[in-house]
Amino acid sequence: MLGVVGVLVVAIIILVKEIPYLKKKKLKREGWAFSILLLFAVGLGIAQSLHLNIPNPLNGLTFIFKPLSKILNEWLK
Repeated sequence: MLGVVGVLVVAIIILVKEIPYLKKKKLKREGWAFSILLLFAVGLGIAQSLHLNIPNPLNGLTFIFKPLSKILNEWLK
């Protein structure tokens, strides 16, 4: 539980530091991108601190590209 609180505290510190700058410079799209990426990072940080099983993105890429690799390999022989 302490890990979750730590992740949230760090996220709040980052928000307090960055949001005023983005508003001052009127960077609306960058603010949205920043918010979405921070939300994703906080979610992953909380999942990691709770020791949840987070899938490896490389497994998904392997699942997608392995059949394509086999087809190209057979085609080039």
